[in-house]
Amino acid sequence: MNINGWKVPKKGALFVVTGPSGTGKTTLVRQALSNIPSIYFSISATTRPIRHTETDGVDYHFLSEEQFQQHIQSGDFFEWAEVYGNFYGTLKKPVEEALQRGKSILLDIDIQGARQVKQNAPKCTSIFILPPDLETLEQRLRSRKTDSEEIIQKRMRESKEQLRGCGEFDFLVINDVLEGAHDCFQSILIAELSKKEFRLDWVEHFTKK
Repeated sequence: MNINGWKVPKKGALFVVTGPSGTGKTTLVRQALSNIPSIYFSISATTRPIRHTETDGVDYHFLSEEQFQQHIQSGDFFEWAEVYGNFYGTLKKPVEEALQRGKSILLDIDIQGARQVKQNAPKCTSIFILPPDLETLEQRLRSRKTDSEEIIQKRMRESKEQLRGCGEFDFLVINDVLEGAHDCFQSILIAELSKKEFRLDWVEHFTKK
């Protein structure tokens, strides 16, 4: 998608992207982040130990479990979950500060996390990435050649359950032909950021006496 001349809005939008494993949502997100100025990937908070190659505040916001629990009690997360004994979540404050500075934030999370964000930030724009069909989804999972048959079947059961929730989201993108899916996904982001509420400076400029 060619977006030469794209004007960055004064106010940012919060995008929530989800979809089953194998739908290609991470590929779509990465391409959009590289193509569209002012859209950034959210930095999650976690209680897992920091690795020597990571930087606090860049890769993750690293918190102690006590700090994380305090944030939960204070309602400071858009979403959070416990994964294999460690906690992960999206803090509201850094996201809200970024939005006010004109940065749009994109969350690539599972459907449970997406539901939490939609509840805590009703004005967010939610996007669900779909496979062309279940057969193609299974083929993609098998083509990775990283999972056992048991894991593949588990992922397929989880995918079927997640797909039942696609109607809860604002936009649906079927990732069949990748180039077309890229265009569709990025068009949604650009269209959302072209709404009047994000372009009030233009309204003021052309309507002032």
